[in-house]
Amino acid sequence: MAGWYVYLLKCADGTRYCGVTTDVSKRFATHNSGKGAKYTRGRLPVKLLIKSRPLAKSDAHKAEARIKKLEKTKKRAAVQDL
Repeated sequence: MAGWYVYLLKCADGTRYCGVTTDVSKRFATHNSGKGAKYTRGRLPVKLLIKSRPLAKSDAHKAEARIKKLEKTKKRAAVQDL
């Protein structure tokens, strides 16, 4: 079973984007190619700030939903604490 990761990107406009994936490197490349999430397409390039340790799929999605509701300054710490 592959682990799921929560990751945090910094967009070119200074905003943050949080997502989940089983392959952070591949997903990061997809974002920067302009084929990732609609949110990041207009905010390229993006920079990977941090990724979590491997999690169960349901835990990763719950954490993502919780992190997306946080202020920008608290998101990085939240991913780091996973």
